[in-house]
Amino acid sequence: MTKIIADTTCGLPLDELSMLRIDVIPQIIIFDDQPFRDDTEIDTPTFLSKLEKAKDLPKTAAPPPALYEPLFEACAKAGESIVIPTPSKDLSGTFRSAEIAAENITDADVHIIDTRTVAGGLGVLVKMAKKWADEGLPAEVIAQKIVDLSQREVVYFLVDTLEYLYKGGRIGNASYLLGSVLQMKPILGLLDGKVNAIEKQRTSAKALNRLKELVLEECPKGEISHITVSHCGGEERATKLAGELAKALNIETIPVYVVPPAIVVHTGPGVIEVSFFKSA
Repeated sequence: MTKIIADTTCGLPLDELSMLRIDVIPQIIIFDDQPFRDDTEIDTPTFLSKLEKAKDLPKTAAPPPALYEPLFEACAKAGESIVIPTPSKDLSGTFRSAEIAAENITDADVHIIDTRTVAGGLGVLVKMAKKWADEGLPAEVIAQKIVDLSQREVVYFLVDTLEYLYKGGRIGNASYLLGSVLQMKPILGLLDGKVNAIEKQRTSAKALNRLKELVLEECPKGEISHITVSHCGGEERATKLAGELAKALNIETIPVYVVPPAIVVHTGPGVIEVSFFKSA
């Protein structure tokens, strides 16, 4: 058997992960040197409330290897293999933490995959990994299928300001926009696991409309796209976008997720993201 281990950057609700019997590792949010686990000690609404009052921007830390090790030990004793789809290692230290834990628990059969993504797309990969595990596929086959699927993902997202990406060191090639943005609203993406500037628009409304155009130009129609919409602090806007995309793409319902705190630290409130997968 194969166990799937996720972390909170996949953006899937904790109750859904529990229902699917997927173990989840928290990220660590740090306000004024005080750490909070983002599974049991702080959620997105609480995080946003603290952010409004904070004098300094919070920081994040990857989960320490010690959080993985008991799960690895239990799986080793049970004879279970482990597959861990992690967020892009250019955006998070989670991959390395899992890697260190695997080095410490040498009798565990651990397969760690740098998915080169985060949030909604990572959530899709986690759920697909669980589906393949339930179908009885070997861990090494599941790991390769995750790699293959992740290479077909397309991500577009909007932020209210580049300040958070810049201060968190996650701005990638979008740094050239900093001096010229003023009132411009950039459309960003992920390219090989790094933040990539796509284009810019003069208003938030125009940026959102253009994001929708880009998605409709590239996203396959039907459920095969595994399309998701994620947001922080913009539920009405995200739900409206998901409904419009679902109608245009002949999809009954597009999942709408809340971006977890560990990502909002680096994007800022107001982020809205669309992830989908191109056909093979």
